[in-house]
Amino acid sequence: MRSLVNMTPFHKVLIANRGEIALRVIRTLKEMNIKSVAVYSEADRNSLHVRMADEAICIGAAPSSLSYLDIDALVTAAKVTHADAVHPGYGFLSENADFAKAVTQAGMVFIGPSAQAIEMLGVKSTAREIAMKAGVPITPGSNGIVGKNYHAVAKKIGFPIMIKATLGGGGKGMRACFKEEDLDLMMKTAQGEARANFGDDRVYFEKLVLNPRHIEVQVAADNYGNVVAFAERDCSMQRRHQKLVEESPSPFVDTKTRQKLQEAAAKLIKAAKYRGVGTVEFLMAPSKEFYFMEVNTRLQVEHPVTEAVCGQDLVKMQIQIAQGEPLTLTQAEAGKVRCYAIEHRINAEDSAHNFMPCPGTLTEWIPAGGLGVRVDSHMYSGYTIPSYYDSLIAKLIVTAPSREKLLKRSERCLNEFVIGGVKTTIPFHQKILANEDFRRGNTDTGLIERMMKQDEGKK
Repeated sequence: MRSLVNMTPFHKVLIANRGEIALRVIRTLKEMNIKSVAVYSEADRNSLHVRMADEAICIGAAPSSLSYLDIDALVTAAKVTHADAVHPGYGFLSENADFAKAVTQAGMVFIGPSAQAIEMLGVKSTAREIAMKAGVPITPGSNGIVGKNYHAVAKKIGFPIMIKATLGGGGKGMRACFKEEDLDLMMKTAQGEARANFGDDRVYFEKLVLNPRHIEVQVAADNYGNVVAFAERDCSMQRRHQKLVEESPSPFVDTKTRQKLQEAAAKLIKAAKYRGVGTVEFLMAPSKEFYFMEVNTRLQVEHPVTEAVCGQDLVKMQIQIAQGEPLTLTQAEAGKVRCYAIEHRINAEDSAHNFMPCPGTLTEWIPAGGLGVRVDSHMYSGYTIPSYYDSLIAKLIVTAPSREKLLKRSERCLNEFVIGGVKTTIPFHQKILANEDFRRGNTDTGLIERMMKQDEGKK
């Protein structure tokens, strides 16, 4: 088994993922002169990440349970292609401690935190305990998994509360409960959803912060105790706990608050002895008080927003840390805001009909371009979007020297982005940019739901 420190550069890396993020990792590997191995399911045979990689290997049938979630198939693929390391991307097995263990036990390096760190921080109730010991502000809550006395625990916290799956993500296994008479039903619903999605029905409680912002801090930590925290991302524009738009810096966060956020994130990461790139998420009240929510022990979908603002390649940073290289970036450099950036997640969904997924064949694909524009996507004209996976087809990342110019440039990009053959969420992003609350930076996690209710009222 290779040592985690003082190692030689990787020769070949297998990307245990698909589509946009696999292509994103391949591009950085090419710049680092490291060979790439793509994996693909039978449904992804014609995906761009397969074409762009140095090698590609089929790992199974179309359903993710038979391919991208098959640990044995992925480890075997890495072995037969003689990969030194495995990059998990995001989603799928990226936060699965068993996968990280399997990779390292097979003699390869998992490009991410240790399995122990994933286990500790992946269990959200444990992560809260770590945050509490590190002196990071947390919302009042159960401080652990709730049992049969959950009524007494909820009363002590005070309604409204949020019920959260201990192992969770993507808004699954979460329910808001505003009064005690609804608690039994909300518990049953949250536990059932958690069991169906994560195979674990344990939940914990947090005080529900009304009208919060979702603020997160990207962090990087090496093997030698060095930790840096970047400028925050505002991810408040969400629908059913799924982010649609992310921007940095937040229009709500001032310099003093930014410094406090970065200090809190760094303290938590050090306390957890974390290694790699990750994200510490916070809820921020209208008073600018903020509370720790969770740690994502992986690269996030919205990482290009931070890359734009800090001028760093976060995937390259992940790989360098995994190779045993120390961070050379100082906190002053990492925390500097160099521009304003926004990411629009463009999905193959019909936003006019409850965001129904719209897989199909692209008859036209003309992405936006020009100064300050980046499009991360694995799409091309003639490509058929499979129905088995996430509906994300492109990330439009726009930068500008001010937020006012940023919004104007985003409008231009969304107007010139042409996608034919399938419905997309571009029209909804145009509605977001036209919304006065959003333009003023007056956002919270409930704004999109309010926008949708207003649209319903007009019909």
